Amino acid sequence: MNSTKSRLELTDTPMNAIIKMAEGNPGAIRVLMELFHEGAEIDPDSFMGSITGMRSLDSLGIYGHRIWGFYKDVSGEDVTTMMGLMRAHQLGFLRESELIRAIDGERKSEGWAAGYLTQVRERLPRFGRLAA
Repeated sequence: MNSTKSRLELTDTPMNAIIKMAEGNPGAIRVLMELFHEGAEIDPDSFMGSITGMRSLDSLGIYGHRIWGFYKDVSGEDVTTMMGLMRAHQLGFLRESELIRAIDGERKSEGWAAGYLTQVRERLPRFGRLAA
């Protein structure tokens, strides 16, 4: 669950941050690279730009194989959906406990994200527009 200490530091390079977050999981490395390269385009209203996805995962205490599970099983292998769910949490639409349960496979997630993405896009009309 949510860790009390962030793993990422202001002095981390993007590659160093990816290594810390991925915990050696190849799928997580792939997802983190995708988040880094596409994050600013997917969520142009985020002040953190390309590190938005990594910082969100870090603040939720999601690392390693759980990043891959979040991407594959909860987000349908779609980085825009993944970022949308993190943004839904940030905006208060999605409780952290509900997101964590989905990542940990404790609830059926098929079609579950659509309502949250709609809420995010209503609040942030530019979200996912270019990447969708």
